[in-house]
Amino acid sequence: MKPDILQLNPILIPAINDKLNTLYTVHRLFEQADKDTYLREHGAKIRGVITGGHTGITRAMMELLPALEVVAVNGVGTDAVDLEYARSRGLPVTGTFGALTEDVADLAVGLLIATCRGMCSGDRFIRAGDWVRNPQPGAIPLARRVSGLRVGIVGMGRVGRAIATRLAAFGCPIAYTDLRRMDDVPHAFVPELIGLARQSDALILAAAADKAEGIVDAAVLDALGKDGYLINVARGRLVKEADLVAALQAGRIAGAGLDVFVDEPNVPEALFGMDNVTLQAHRASATHQTRAAMGEMVLHSLAQALAGKRPEFSLTT
Repeated sequence: MKPDILQLNPILIPAINDKLNTLYTVHRLFEQADKDTYLREHGAKIRGVITGGHTGITRAMMELLPALEVVAVNGVGTDAVDLEYARSRGLPVTGTFGALTEDVADLAVGLLIATCRGMCSGDRFIRAGDWVRNPQPGAIPLARRVSGLRVGIVGMGRVGRAIATRLAAFGCPIAYTDLRRMDDVPHAFVPELIGLARQSDALILAAAADKAEGIVDAAVLDALGKDGYLINVARGRLVKEADLVAALQAGRIAGAGLDVFVDEPNVPEALFGMDNVTLQAHRASATHQTRAAMGEMVLHSLAQALAGKRPEFSLTT
């Protein structure tokens, strides 16, 4: 008989779903109207769980799965998983680490360019017919050059390094902050976030920082200043959104590019009418290539764990 797997989130790559269906009996909890009853009926035979970084899995759910051998997170966020409880049971919790790096770095740079150059507002200007009505050169405000911007990166992990590589090609001086200085990167280390903001034209959040919250507040935004831009492709809760909205409304920073938010999918409505803000729906890894690679890593983790091996991408065992 095929092992029973509980899937908490859909996977959008058909080839990955085909492989899952071939190898396992897949119980798609996200399709069930009465999830509690379904878990009570099927939980005892579940050997593996597939979940997403935002959904995670609670201790209460894991306690309903006595045969559970692995939790495979289709993403890199594990803050929604009770890692301590998983460790107490010897359960490997895996992630798709490394698969998202290039796409997330690409989107960070894309958000910076789109925000500085007003690409989305320019697109809306044309679609609304405003160019025909206002063909004069001054109808759209002048934009900000990206090449040469002083960029501060918060978190010099895989994604931070990939962002730095891309922006170095734009002639941007790079500095960063992290828990410690990285001896294998050539960029300037700034130990305090507020100090990094003060010397940056653009501050890019790329830290995993699962336990951090509200580190970008009014003081950091004021240090970034009226000509500075904030880009967030990390965690929404790293930013105090009320402080960010207030800073944008008052012109205390120049703009923001945001892929993540505190209470997704709820986004502060005050941001919607701001032409100096570029918004994305937490889609930094949303390409066919990356989602396929992530799915393969999930399959790999399941196979290793159910064969009695330590999964390569485990955080807990």
